[in-house]
This record gives sequence, structure tokens and C-alpha cells, in this order.
Amino acid sequence: MGSEQEIGHPHLSMPDRGIAGLVARPRVLVLAAVAFCAGLGWAYFLAMSASMAPVMNLSVLGPGMGALEWLFGPPGADGRIAVHNFWGMPAYDTWGAADIGLVFLMWVMMALAMMVPTAAPMLLTYADLADTASRQGKRAVSVAILGAGYLAVWIGFAALAALAQWGLTELRLMTPMMEPVQTVFAGTSMLAAGLYQFTPSKDACLTKCQTPFPYFFANWTNRTGGVFKLGLEQGLFCLGCCWALMAVMFAVGVMNVVWIAILGAVMAAEKLVPGKWLSRSIGVALLVTGALVLVFSEPGRVICGLN
Repeated sequence: MGSEQEIGHPHLSMPDRGIAGLVARPRVLVLAAVAFCAGLGWAYFLAMSASMAPVMNLSVLGPGMGALEWLFGPPGADGRIAVHNFWGMPAYDTWGAADIGLVFLMWVMMALAMMVPTAAPMLLTYADLADTASRQGKRAVSVAILGAGYLAVWIGFAALAALAQWGLTELRLMTPMMEPVQTVFAGTSMLAAGLYQFTPSKDACLTKCQTPFPYFFANWTNRTGGVFKLGLEQGLFCLGCCWALMAVMFAVGVMNVVWIAILGAVMAAEKLVPGKWLSRSIGVALLVTGALVLVFSEPGRVICGLN
């Protein structure tokens, strides 16, 4: 009883006090939520890759994917369960609503795997400010509302990306395996993404992503709708910063797990490293890579030929 009075929660059992202590630590909850969302996205893509490995050569999904054979084994290897029918694939000729829905789900999972981790510093900044306000007896809206606004933007992007992929597939610029038909499309996509790294729009959005504190301090609100709007705006800043890098997935294969990891790490580092030098370096790397792809491309040659 004495220990309960010291803790200040005489009506809570020991497990309940542990939960209460966890809830009182918003940074822990934010990191747990980010890990859960990113883990959900990665579980989706790894399970998809594992389900496809027994029945196909993963290298057709884009550059670097062939390396995953060390993890899943070559096509036809024993000891794995083929569940590719569960995941489904878009139609090989004309897509229907179900096909667009499958691709939309895939882009949502990509946003969870790639973009939610990059939002961790922004979410932690808000959580700290909200926690400080609460300790001062002021009302503060949960960081979950901010995160919901942020995710809403990337879900919208996923819808647009799915429609864009449908259009590119209908125009025969992408294969049913979700990779570019010709290397020239991949090369020009990388060049466009590289050029965007040097634009004022990229710089402005990257600055907002790197330093969220001044934005929250200037626009602080204790209204739920207002905080959701802050999340939308932060999502738009992130979209303005990262949409071109996300579009590189069209160049390397939309289901390319290797490049999902590479680009996700690049975008996270870009927001964490102060200044613009890393952003410029990424732009140079994309311009050089795109130029090399175009120089060494052959008419009609598909991107899997780069593996």
C-alpha cells in the first residue's frame, strides 16, 4: 500500500501503473506507432516477394531484385509455401476496378514502409510540444491526429500513383510486372527526379521537413481540426520534398523491394542531415545514373536487362 501511495495511483494495479507510465511517455508511443506502420509495410512487401519467389525469377521485378534469391532461394526451391494467388496481380491486358485497388493497396503499403519513418522527427517534435503544454495544464491534441493528417496526404498520393501506373500500363510504357518497358523511360525518369533536387520548391519543402519546430510554434492550436490540418500541411511539405524520389519507383520497378529500402533510407537521411548538400548529392547521383542508362540503352530493351 505504501508503494502505491508513493506512486500516486492507489487504485491502479502494478500492470495498470506500467501502462499509465507508458502513456505518459509520448515519445515512446510515437516511435512504437512509427515502427508498427513501417513494419506493416515491410511485412507486406517481404511476404509478397516470398510468395512470388517459388514461381518466378525475382530479377524481372527490377534492378537488384535478383539478389534476394539468397534469401528466398531460386524459383522452384523446396520448403516454401506459394501464396501468390492471395496477393494477386493486375491483369495482363485491361485493368478493372479490382486491379486498380490492388495497386492502390501496394502504394499505400509503400508509403507506410518508406514515408512514415521519415516523419518520425516531425511527430516527435509535436509530441514534445504537446507534452510540455499538458504539463503546464494546457489542452493539447494527441499526436495521433497530426499523424492521421500526414497519412491522409500520402494515401491521396497512393491513389494518384495507382492511377498513373494504370495509365502507363495502358500506354504500354510499363509491363504487367510493373517495370518500365524501355530503359529510355527509366533514364528520363531519373533525370527528371535529379533535376527536381535543385529546384526552389524542393529546397523550401525540405527546409520545412528538416525544421518542424518553428512551424508548430507559429501555428500552434488546441483544436482537433486544427491539428489535423497541421498534419495535412506537414504531409504536403513532405510530398513536395519527396514525390520525385518516390516517382523513381516507376523507373526501377514498382515492386522492387531493394529500391524501396534504398530510397526510403535516402529520404530519411535527407531530412535528418542539415543543409542542402545531401539533397544536391542525391540529385547529382540521379542525373549521372539517368544519363548512363540513356547512353547505354538499346531501343526496345527492358529495364530487367540492367540486372
